[in-house]
Amino acid sequence: MKRNITGYLFIAPQLFFFIVFLVYPIFEGIRLSLFKISYQETTFVGLDNYKALFSDPVFVKSTINTVIFVVAIVALTVIFAIFVSSAIFDKNAKYVSFIRGSYYIPVMVSMVVMSMIWSFLLNPANGLIPYVMRELEMPAVNFLGNKDLVLPVIIFVTFATNVGQAIILYIASMIGVPRELFEAAEIDGASRKDVIFKILIPLVKPTTLYIIIINIIAVLKIFVVIQLLTGGGPNNASTTLMYFLYNNAFKYNQLGIASAVGVIMFVIALFLAIPQLRSMLKKE
Repeated sequence: MKRNITGYLFIAPQLFFFIVFLVYPIFEGIRLSLFKISYQETTFVGLDNYKALFSDPVFVKSTINTVIFVVAIVALTVIFAIFVSSAIFDKNAKYVSFIRGSYYIPVMVSMVVMSMIWSFLLNPANGLIPYVMRELEMPAVNFLGNKDLVLPVIIFVTFATNVGQAIILYIASMIGVPRELFEAAEIDGASRKDVIFKILIPLVKPTTLYIIIINIIAVLKIFVVIQLLTGGGPNNASTTLMYFLYNNAFKYNQLGIASAVGVIMFVIALFLAIPQLRSMLKKE
């Protein structure tokens, strides 16, 4: 203990903030989810908040929407990022840098700004895309007001805004693959497809698992795009768990219900991330 005291002192500040701002809120959220909270009193209700949630059709709809968001955006991000990265990682360095910079620009821009840009593009009254469609005499489509289209549109907007980060990570991983493997594959007559599927993808598996985990967490917390583009509409077709939590906490003052939603989101995140973490830590 005396020999390691210096190390403990160095990690103490970070450990303190981790416990206060991450660990404590988790347990406090679990505690609050068991109470009915109002301005005047706090009443213990046990699991009543959870029972109320699972009988609420809006909560059920928001849960289904969130699962669709997570699966669709994570799958699109991984597939597209691998496709782009494997196509350019061994090309000219200036070309690779240009591609990486082009895809990473949306990541650097605030999500609020990107959402406002897409709102301008998709606005049915004066948006650029509906205007072009009218000029081309194509049928008018309200992308943000159609309950069948709003979910795919928000999935695409979120994917297009965040995919740059995955591409950066994949290119860095692929550049780090030993060149001897590619030379041996070339001597053996392997095609580009064989190199990608039998060398690149297996060797960047840790990066894939990392990207899956961070995207699961990020998509579960999706809020700004929903708030600025649709407000959860039409008819709750784009409401997610985070937006449902926000409405209950700050609009309806249902802090107990909102805490219960937070606990359920935490459980969903664990359920989706633990298999990936186990796969990452498993010894080959």
